[in-house]
Amino acid sequence: MAVNKKHAFAESDVALAEFAKALSHPARVAILRTLAEKKVCICGEIVEVLPLAQATVSQHLKELKNAGLITGEIEGVRSCYCIHWEHFESMLERLEQFGASLRALKPNSDCC
Repeated sequence: MAVNKKHAFAESDVALAEFAKALSHPARVAILRTLAEKKVCICGEIVEVLPLAQATVSQHLKELKNAGLITGEIEGVRSCYCIHWEHFESMLERLEQFGASLRALKPNSDCC
């Protein structure tokens, strides 16, 4: 059985990695873009704009929801989703800080 060693890393690094993982599939990027463009919660329309089956879209929505990037409510047979903007902005800020910290360590000469 594989052992998960996430606990051995800084919480901020784990959160950033989970954010990156949530964005690691073009379908999830497209879902976020669609939700942002609509500017309202979307119920059922997401499947109509993606070239994927309902079950596949549901899996991608689940990944985004587990990462805290979207919120969703089930209303009867329909589910409504919107971007969790506070968390999304927080994660973007962490990503920007990570990029800045790496740039600050960039060597003055070409390494490889």
